[in-house]
Amino acid sequence: MNESIKKLHFGQGQGADKRPAEILGHFANRHGLITGATGTGKTVTLQVLAENFSELGVPVFITDIKGDVAGLSQAGKQKEFLDNRAKELNIQNYRYEGSPTIFWDIFKKFGHPVRTTIQEIGPMYLSRLLELSDVQEGVIAVAFKYAEENSMALLDLKDLKSLLQFMGENHKEISTNYGRITNASIGAIQRRLLNLESQSADELFGEPALALADLMRQDMSGKGIVSIMESRDLMMKPQLYASFLLWLMTELFETLPEVGDLPLPKLVLFFDEAHLIFEDSPKEVLKRIEQVARLIRSKGVGVYFCTQSPGDIPEDILGQLGNKVQHALRAYTPKDKKVIRAVADSFRPNPEFNTADVITELGVGEALVSTLEEKGAPSVVERVKIAPPRCRMGPATDAERKLVMSRSPVGEKYDQDLDRESAHEKLLQRKKDLAEQKAKEQARLEAEAEAAEAAKPKRRPGRPRDSFATKLGKSIQRRLTTKAINAIWKTLFGRRR
Repeated sequence: MNESIKKLHFGQGQGADKRPAEILGHFANRHGLITGATGTGKTVTLQVLAENFSELGVPVFITDIKGDVAGLSQAGKQKEFLDNRAKELNIQNYRYEGSPTIFWDIFKKFGHPVRTTIQEIGPMYLSRLLELSDVQEGVIAVAFKYAEENSMALLDLKDLKSLLQFMGENHKEISTNYGRITNASIGAIQRRLLNLESQSADELFGEPALALADLMRQDMSGKGIVSIMESRDLMMKPQLYASFLLWLMTELFETLPEVGDLPLPKLVLFFDEAHLIFEDSPKEVLKRIEQVARLIRSKGVGVYFCTQSPGDIPEDILGQLGNKVQHALRAYTPKDKKVIRAVADSFRPNPEFNTADVITELGVGEALVSTLEEKGAPSVVERVKIAPPRCRMGPATDAERKLVMSRSPVGEKYDQDLDRESAHEKLLQRKKDLAEQKAKEQARLEAEAEAAEAAKPKRRPGRPRDSFATKLGKSIQRRLTTKAINAIWKTLFGRRR
């Protein structure tokens, strides 16, 4: 094998030749999979891979579902079994140390805030995220077009909500210029936004927006910085998590140039407990993730999923994962046995052992490993002992997180919210200006009416006009008087002949 090829070592085979378990640097962007039952060592394997990528200068991004990945930021505590494992695997210069780390958190509790803007998501992917109909998607497209032509930035949810309300109030005029929109469609979109907002999406959308370059940093010594995304609360809000993933995948795919197979990837993404992504995400988000997984390797990005069973990963994605680490699986039911046979069949057989049998026999810290060889073919599966981590096997304390954050190179950039003038403020100002203009016009009309009234000739003073009752009384009186006079005339002079 070419000695100039950069390799990531993470264990040693248990065969007669003690073959090292390694990922070739130029194939690290061919994605990977870490699977195994609970308690078999998946998280430690993830930590070992992440800190070794960092050591090679590759930036790493990890979603921390349980909080224990945060131990990457801290040096491990010396333990005899770790020292013995390092000696057994002939690891040179084994030492306990943490990796350079940046903590991120959408909810701003355990890391720097992660934000993006509505306009960066774009009308097409926002519509897919909200699972809108074609008609409703057209309304969203009109909203973005109207905002663009009227210099209204769509930064957060209140911008989009204000714009939709304005469109509903002025739908006739907007329909004339942009095509027919209805209040019914706008109402349906507003309800979908309300559902998204109930999952705290207002925490994700805003400024300053996260720059991809800040996920692809190195420290002063040339090590790749490990970005750890606090996800314990996030996983309880699947649509919000899907929003973040959709943005991240889309930005990486659309922003990064085509580079092919570099000596080392530009960035490696690790998604812990990946089954949670595929269980709860909208179909369109899953479709986008599958598309990106197939194509993003040419951008120099590797994606590694960590989950309990390969069956948790959609087949379209599973077929793209070239580097596989399989920890132990348990065969308690016929269904479990069927899964194990399917997993064994996915590996290139090793004549020294029965793969299906070994999967159930593996101990903690052991795995079956197959990675891509120099010509791109998967290697024969090997039973491997995973290297001990240099970092802490467990979570970082809140005080340790705060200390890491206080030294962060991006804290000043992201910790302060930015709320510049955008669509919401401009529409409020427009409404205020219209209200003032209407008030002025009303005042002018009232003044003109008063002036016209004042210009009319005044009525001369005289006796007051009779009321209706008075007029009726006088009419009756006149009739009675006439009848009385006629009666007297007839009495005195008789009838005329």
